[in-house]
Amino acid sequence: MGIYDGKRLNGMHVVHDGPREAPSLVLIHGSGASGSSWGPVVPALASRYHVIRIDLPGHGQSAPAPSYDVPGQAAGLAAALDELGLRPVTVAGHSSGGYIATALAEQRPDLVSSLALISSGPSPDALLPQPVLLRVLIDPPLGPLLWRVRSDAMLRRGVTAVCNRPVDVPDDMVAEVRGIGYRTFRTVLRQNGAYIAERSVPARLTALDVPVLVIFGAADRRWDPSSAHHYDTVPNARVEQLPDVGHFPMLEAPEATGELLLRFAATGR
Repeated sequence: MGIYDGKRLNGMHVVHDGPREAPSLVLIHGSGASGSSWGPVVPALASRYHVIRIDLPGHGQSAPAPSYDVPGQAAGLAAALDELGLRPVTVAGHSSGGYIATALAEQRPDLVSSLALISSGPSPDALLPQPVLLRVLIDPPLGPLLWRVRSDAMLRRGVTAVCNRPVDVPDDMVAEVRGIGYRTFRTVLRQNGAYIAERSVPARLTALDVPVLVIFGAADRRWDPSSAHHYDTVPNARVEQLPDVGHFPMLEAPEATGELLLRFAATGR
């Protein structure tokens, strides 16, 4: 596996793993995370693919952006992929990263050969009541104050609060989460909600002619796990639920998640 230094494309930090001559697999993180959240599955994926991890604007090592609406972020991602000269590619998105991936396919079907959505809630009514720690960190009046004094332990608890299995949160993920601004995070959450409220993800995917893999933890603590079956109506879609896994399959079940992604990238099934 070859690891290439990260660089910025269209303002977004990009990290390459695996051989450049291999087929490409693009990984998009969710809200409040970064490309490092994919770390545990990257070695397996990079053994066969040129893996491209993107830090979305305002996350990880990418600079903030004037706007965080989902179509706008997808357009920025398309420009980055154009700069790399890659098409078409398999795109995998975790949580709200699945919305960016879906919007990318809506805007630029020439760039996307297949889509994998991991823990991506299909519509607003599937959202569960969030853990107390996350509510306190996100919502006023305490949120803006606590955000400034978050310890590493608190950041790790924020991630594990939506997991069902014990996980080791990567150190680089903790460091990069610390850099996300409070206003940025609140804005991103609001824009994500607007995107799926305007039209559900299954409805958007139904309008696309692209193979889809949906991976959901059967014990997801952010989205109702049963809502994964809303994707059953999408043509060319396959739904996989991982037993005892919460919202972060890449951290909680990296081997199973990696195997599903490898098979899907190779066959579209």
